[in-house]
Amino acid sequence: MDYRVKLKEENEAMRERFDLAVERIRSIPEEHTVKEPFVTYFHKVSQYILKMVDVFHAIEDGSYEKKSLVELQAWNKDLYEDLSGENYESSYANPAYACEILGEDYGKVLTCIYARLRASLAGAFEYRLFDLTVNMELFIEIYNLFEEEDETTYKEIKSALYYTATDYSEEVCYHRTRELLDPELSFLVDIVMNSDLSDLRYLYQYGDRITDTELKTAEFLNGLSQEKIDAMASTYTEGYRIGFGLAGIDLSKKGIVNVRYEIGFERMVRAAIKQFEKMGLKPTIRRSGSNKFNKQYDYDHRFDYALYFDKGYIEKRLAHLRKGYDAFKEQASLFAGPAVIETFGEKPFTPVSKPECNKLNDKQQKLDVEFSRDSRLLMNEYIKGDEYSFTIIAYPVPDIGEQFEEIFEETVKVNTLDYNLYKEIQQKLIDTLDSGEYVHIQGSGVNKTDLNVQLHEIPDKKTQTGFENCLADVNIPVGEVFTSPKLTGTNGILHVSEVYLNDYKYIDLELTMKDGKIAEYTCKNFDSEEENKKFIKENLLFNHETLPMGEFAIGTNTTAYMMGRKYNIQDKLPILIAEKTGPHFAMGDTCYSMSEEMVTRNPDGKEIIAKDNECSILRKTDLALAYFNCHTDITIPYDELGEIAVYTKDGQKIVLIENGRFVLEGTEELNRPFDE
Repeated sequence: MDYRVKLKEENEAMRERFDLAVERIRSIPEEHTVKEPFVTYFHKVSQYILKMVDVFHAIEDGSYEKKSLVELQAWNKDLYEDLSGENYESSYANPAYACEILGEDYGKVLTCIYARLRASLAGAFEYRLFDLTVNMELFIEIYNLFEEEDETTYKEIKSALYYTATDYSEEVCYHRTRELLDPELSFLVDIVMNSDLSDLRYLYQYGDRITDTELKTAEFLNGLSQEKIDAMASTYTEGYRIGFGLAGIDLSKKGIVNVRYEIGFERMVRAAIKQFEKMGLKPTIRRSGSNKFNKQYDYDHRFDYALYFDKGYIEKRLAHLRKGYDAFKEQASLFAGPAVIETFGEKPFTPVSKPECNKLNDKQQKLDVEFSRDSRLLMNEYIKGDEYSFTIIAYPVPDIGEQFEEIFEETVKVNTLDYNLYKEIQQKLIDTLDSGEYVHIQGSGVNKTDLNVQLHEIPDKKTQTGFENCLADVNIPVGEVFTSPKLTGTNGILHVSEVYLNDYKYIDLELTMKDGKIAEYTCKNFDSEEENKKFIKENLLFNHETLPMGEFAIGTNTTAYMMGRKYNIQDKLPILIAEKTGPHFAMGDTCYSMSEEMVTRNPDGKEIIAKDNECSILRKTDLALAYFNCHTDITIPYDELGEIAVYTKDGQKIVLIENGRFVLEGTEELNRPFDE
């Protein structure tokens, strides 16, 4: 059944309101009842809304799917014109421009309203009137307030935004939960499984901005043999299946897999969905909500919710999230976890910090931390951390350069390296690490790292271990050993000259660790030290005052490292691959967050016991203090590494890596890619 039939009742309930809102907005571009400079804003935004309405009607009457590729491309370009290139500088979607033209107070609110309306475009393509109607009504309400402008207008505008956000929170939470858990909400799955993927018009069914990146990616995958596509999909789906086996979770009791991918990879995703179906898993796919073609836009609007974010909003949101999970609790019990296809190769993004952007105040930052924690704990009630798994794999996109096809082939090679070879070599590293009291990491050259990481004691080395032998399953590609270090005694400086974390570039990132927690932090992204600290707090600490070191790992994938060097793409490698190319340190929760009690073993049969630290163990007394809802890996590349050495209780020093090369007996094979 077409999923749109399932939305018929919901749409019909909104139809009258939708039609009335459209009728009112059609008249606004011809009116001059609002003063300048605001009237121009309302005229332009009205015109954009009417473009979205035209999309909805074209999809509803079937004319959209009959358009030629050229027509679809022109329409797609028009819908995103004012976010593209230099146009963004004079767009009301840009907070800096909005505040310059409309004034700081009104500019911050009205740019937020426009961003909310732009996000409604997904509703037009998904044949869902709710988002369009609610946000059009908000726009009309604010327009009416400007028609009667007085000294209370600004306060009333913020109030209108607040009540829209809170009054419709239940519907929003229900829909977002349904997108994750209900396979019958199949808009995106239908695109993948039912479209003629050789006809690139299918790309324009999403409603997202389609650039050369998506077109060239789809064209490239269309040129691969079905055998190659199936093999790529199998690496991905088998990693998922193996991960369940290693975690001791019965996959046969699950029924839903959440597939995540970037537009252009539909051929591989279709093959993967067929393979998942053989495992008894039905797919759900949920929009990411990001605009990869204009990351500055996303960055500018990341805290728009500051305009209405307070304790009351949080309480309603959590209550409505619970109702959403309750509505889909049967599906939640069948949820197996996410299977993610990441991409890399896009132009690295360094954000511009704009004072005109909406920001969380100190009180809101604390509330944000609490909400993030509580919403995750709530999710864990329905989707228990010890009952699901995941997998992640990454491939390049054509933006990476002229050698894209070579790099793609090299990435396939990296993703399929010899499982058994790495298993044996990494076990030698683990055996040595298990003998240690702490590990010392020393940078070289420009790298100022000088850090001791304290290890858990292993009571029974015959049956227990502190490090996981990470192979190509949940975390593809192969190539790391990792632990949850002890915090007490983990001290020193972690420094990286240049690193990309969560899509943002950090220059000379330096963290000072004291008993395993970040005590000081800085970077050199901005001229102002205040801006540097603010950037790190918002995007690395996620507004926490501090974070613990949740993971210490040693990456062993020297093949991936040399791929980065060979093609000069080190700065473009995703953290999924980059973390395997040197030692890395995760700030936030451990890798075993909310699944600490699950018994997991390495291939040699030893139980991994280093799962908790001094923060996570607080889950036994106060969950609110145990988790931080973030985990960000920071990697030191081999060429910035002087030494990694294990120190035993009796003072013995055992060197694992020296001047970027593996020197522990039995690991020398890892140096082969350096010499080829």
